[in-house]
Formats: sequence, C-alpha cells, structure tokens
Amino acid sequence: MNKAVALLEEKFPDEIVEVVEFRGDTTIEVKPERIVDICTALKDGHDTGFKYLSMIAGMDYSPASPRFGVVYALYSHKHHDRITLKTRLADDQAPAIDSVAKVWSTANWHEREAYDMMGIRFNGHPDLRRILMTADWVGHPQRKDYPLKGQ
Repeated sequence: MNKAVALLEEKFPDEIVEVVEFRGDTTIEVKPERIVDICTALKDGHDTGFKYLSMIAGMDYSPASPRFGVVYALYSHKHHDRITLKTRLADDQAPAIDSVAKVWSTANWHEREAYDMMGIRFNGHPDLRRILMTADWVGHPQRKDYPLKGQ
C-alpha cells in the first residue's frame, strides 16, 4: 500500500472519498473541509515527506455536480514518490476551499491562477487577486460556461 494512503487512512479515515492506483500513480480524493490538515500531514509525515507542491489546478467538471474541484500534485524528493490529491467543492455558485499557502509557499501563485481562471476562492490566502488577467476582467476564462468569444 502507498505510504500516503496508509497515513491518510490512519489519521483521516473519514476524509477519504476514493483511492485510485493506476500504472504506478496514486490519486487520492478527499473531502475539502480538512485540506490544510491533510496537506500538512502529507508534507510533515516521516514516511511521506511531500515537501514539494508542483502544481494546483482548478477543475470545472460541468455538467457534473459538484461542478468544481481542486487538484494538487505533490512530490517527495526524500522518497522519490509522487501523488495526486483531489477534492470536489460543494458550492457550485461560489466555490471555495482553504488555502494551503501556509503549508507550501509555492501554493501562493498556483491558487491565484486557479482563482483567476476558475473563480475558486482560497480562504485565508495572503493575497488572492488576479495573476494573469487584468484586475477589471469580468468572469473566469477557463470555466466551461465562459463565452468562447471572450469579453
């Protein structure tokens, strides 16, 4: 069993939604409410050591519900291991999740991009504002319902 899965099953058994292992890659879907605690445990765990957050992506699963999700790609240099952590956000109108910028400083710009492109708010983020689009831009261009012709 993957050590990240074992850690989460031990510390957060009620937060795990699904574990998928495919061709050596592990994807763990968790409930969003304790994302900071889960990420901290994965980063600080002796057997996990996921010190590097390589990517955060906002997802639009429309027409499915819940519509929005967040995907985190984590890597452990110590153990030469990687996992994908996924979560789905319950509020389709105002998607939000707690920021993990205090866990990994690299999350700062990744979360800003997910906010800018998808409109996902990261609660507790130190500077949540647009990073790619101008401050006066209306809408979030990577959402599936964004007009193809833009503004």
